[in-house]
Amino acid sequence: MNYYLSWTSPSIQSPQHVRKTACCSPDLWLRQVLYPPQWPQSHPQSGTNLQALIDAQNTPALPNAEIVLVLSNRKAAYGLTRASSANPPIPTAYLALQPYLKKNPDKTREDYDAEVARIVVNAKPSVVVLAGWMHILSEKFIEIVEGRVNLEGLEAPAVPIPVINLHPALPGAFDGANAIERAYDAFQKGDIEHSGCMIHRVVKDVDRGEPIIVREVAIEKGEPLEAFEERLHKVEHEIIVQATKKILDGST
Repeated sequence: MNYYLSWTSPSIQSPQHVRKTACCSPDLWLRQVLYPPQWPQSHPQSGTNLQALIDAQNTPALPNAEIVLVLSNRKAAYGLTRASSANPPIPTAYLALQPYLKKNPDKTREDYDAEVARIVVNAKPSVVVLAGWMHILSEKFIEIVEGRVNLEGLEAPAVPIPVINLHPALPGAFDGANAIERAYDAFQKGDIEHSGCMIHRVVKDVDRGEPIIVREVAIEKGEPLEAFEERLHKVEHEIIVQATKKILDGST
């Protein structure tokens, strides 16, 4: 399942500015304003990275920040339940590729990405966080959220909206899907000594954007895949919050 989140940065001059965030992938959006920021998010599977962001909003870990939208391309994604069950509830949205194409036979995958971008931009986030969004977004999505391409009926963002992604591997290693399993197998073969995870900026090339935070995670000899995966996920929960704060603070 996928989620995304977006945020808006607080104004330097006006304390009445709000920062927002949006995210997609397991998706979550965060937006931060100079009182409370907000963001949208997208999420996969159980949505634990989304939960880490939900728990961090408006705390010292993510001060003056709030999630404005959680978007998923899977109707049954548990992250949508996490969002609607939050206190206060977080708005959610659902848009899947195949139903969209079936309903609009003249449309393409790129048109779908444009509709995802429309939802994100309308949330007016300060940042978009992809937290498990497994659908590879086309360059059209990036162009729209950065304000380089306009959509009819959509007010373009005043400034480019940063898009960041969580990837469970180190830069340049195991790009794409099933990165955890591939790293674990490589360790068993003696090809690597450790793996890790990162938060990076989203560009048209998959998992190749500028890293924001990189964290190595050891693979212990003899440990089952599930144990390594659990330890890696704990680190993911930390760095997704840390990277979101760095973007909202303008420190990267």
